[in-house]
Amino acid sequence: MLRLSLEALQILDAIDRRGSFAKAATELHRVPSTVSYTVSKLEDDLSVQVFERNGPRVTLTAAGRELLKEGRFLVKAAQDLEHRVRRVASGWETELAIGMDSMFAPAALAPDMRAFYAIAEQTRLRIVQETLSGPWEALLDRRADLLIGVAGHGPAGGGYVARPIGTMEFVFAVAPSHPLAALPGPLGRGQLQEHRAVVVADSARNMVPRTVGLLFGQDSLTVPTMHAKYLLQVAGFGFGFLPEPCARPAIEAGLLVEKQVEEVRAPEPFYVAWRVGEEGAALRWWRERTQQAGLFARLCGHLPGADHQTPGPAR
Repeated sequence: MLRLSLEALQILDAIDRRGSFAKAATELHRVPSTVSYTVSKLEDDLSVQVFERNGPRVTLTAAGRELLKEGRFLVKAAQDLEHRVRRVASGWETELAIGMDSMFAPAALAPDMRAFYAIAEQTRLRIVQETLSGPWEALLDRRADLLIGVAGHGPAGGGYVARPIGTMEFVFAVAPSHPLAALPGPLGRGQLQEHRAVVVADSARNMVPRTVGLLFGQDSLTVPTMHAKYLLQVAGFGFGFLPEPCARPAIEAGLLVEKQVEEVRAPEPFYVAWRVGEEGAALRWWRERTQQAGLFARLCGHLPGADHQTPGPAR
C-alpha cells in the first residue's frame, strides 16, 4: 500500500510556500492540528524527516525538498486527470475559476454571473484575485481557468491565448498636502527620490515579481491592492501612478493633485486569457461572453473611486 497521499503533498506544498503550518492551514481551510498531524504521520510512514522546525517557521530538509519537487508533478497530473474526466462526463465543468487583477471589483461581472447561472447552475464559480504577474501565474498553475482584466503582456513560453479588451491610462498624483504638490513640473528622478512611493506588491509566488514606477533605492510603502494604494495616496502617505478612471474623480474633487513627471507611465493593455486546448462548456460560454462590447468599461467603472464616492481629505 502506498504511504504517500496527494493530500499530504498538497499540505507540504502549502507549508513550503507559506512558511508555517498555521499559514498553510489558513490557505487550505484546515485546522492547524490537522496539518501538523498529516506531516507527522507522513514522516513516520516514510521514516524520513521532512521539515526542520525552527519555532513557528519551518524549512524543508534535503529529503523534503526532493519529495516536494517530484510531488508537485504528481499533484498537477492528478488535477489534470480530474478536469479531463469531469469534462468528458458532462461537458460542463463542476467548477470554473475566473482570475482578475485585484484592482477590479468582482461585482463588475455581476451581469455576466447572473446570465451564466441562469443556464449553468451545475457549475460553481470561483473568483481568484491576484496582482500584476499573479493572475498570469494563476492561469499557468491552473489556479484560474480564465483571466478577465489582467494587465501587461503574458509571460514568455506560451501555453495560453490572450485577447486584448482595452487600454488604461495612468495618472501621477499626490495629495494636496504632499510636498510634491507645490513643486513645478515636470518632476524628475532627483525630486521623486526624496519622497516615499506607494506601490502595489506583485502577488506572483514563483514568477519574477513585477515592479512599476519604483526608482532604485526608493523609500516605498508596499500595499496588497490598488484600492489600498489609492486610499493611502489620498491620505498623503506618498506618490505614485493611479489608473486614470479612479484618479480623475479624486482630482476633480480636490482630493488629489495631478503632477507632470519626466518619466511617464505608458498606457497599459488589459487582456482576457485562457490556456491552450481547454474546451469545457463553461469556459466557452465565458470566452464568448467576454467578447461583448463594454466589458472593459464595466471593469473600469468598479475601480476604487471611479463611482465618485471618494473618501474625505486627510486630517
